[in-house]
This record gives sequence, structure tokens and C-alpha cells, in this order.
Amino acid sequence: MDTIEELNGTYFYRGHYNLTANELLFSIFIDVTAQQIGVRDYAAIGGMLLGIADIPTRGKPIGATPGTSPLSMSLRKLLKTKVNNWPTLTLGSVRRMKFSYVRNLGAFVGRWIPVLGIVIIAADVSAIAYKATSRYNTIARGNDKIW
Repeated sequence: MDTIEELNGTYFYRGHYNLTANELLFSIFIDVTAQQIGVRDYAAIGGMLLGIADIPTRGKPIGATPGTSPLSMSLRKLLKTKVNNWPTLTLGSVRRMKFSYVRNLGAFVGRWIPVLGIVIIAADVSAIAYKATSRYNTIARGNDKIW
């Protein structure tokens, strides 16, 4: 048997046999996900987690996102360069659908790294979905195809 083959109305895929159409799709998604995930994804997830504003801070203006993130706090200390009102996103500014502005380069970088992580993960999820559905549709027959 090949790596991919049809057997008595069921499918054979990478050593798994008698797979239904749903089991085949699941197996392909697992396979494609394993191929897609890499060091870049761990860095993206790390940036997203370090960007969670869970450290309490002094009083803030009404409407500001409460707390600060470990990433922003550390980068404010490392990158003390002053900037002139650069736009950033926080959980609060996303809810209000407008940018927050900062005057510290560390705060700017610390707020954009988690956003970059979200973009990387979203791109990977899209690529996984596309590749898995394409591979599945190549293997599946007739009514088992997704489109």
C-alpha cells in the first residue's frame, strides 16, 4: 500500500487504515499542523503571553487598560528612548477601536510584539486550514470532498 490509498470504501493514510472521511481529514490536519509549527510559533506564543497586562500598576486615567505586561515593563527599562506619541494597541484600545499613544520606545515595542504574535499565529492557522483542505480534497473521492 502507498502512503495514501483508498481501501474498500475507506481510506489509508500514513500507516492508518480503514479511516472514514472525517478521520482522514483529522489525520491530515494533524500532519499539516506538525509540519507548520516551528520556532517562529513558539516565539509568537511567548510574545503573546508576555504581553498580557497582569502586573498591577499605579492609578491610571479612566478608560486606560488596567495593569501592565512583563514585556512592556522590561522593555521600558531597557529602551528608555523618548518618542513623540507613537500609536499602539492594548486590550482597552482594541475594545474602544482606537489607538493608544506612548512616548517611550520600550512601551511601543512591548505593546506591538503581542500583536505581531497574533498575526503570526493567524497566518499559520490560515495556512494549516488551506493546506489540509487542499490535501484532503486531493485524496477524498466524490461526496467526501469539502468543496
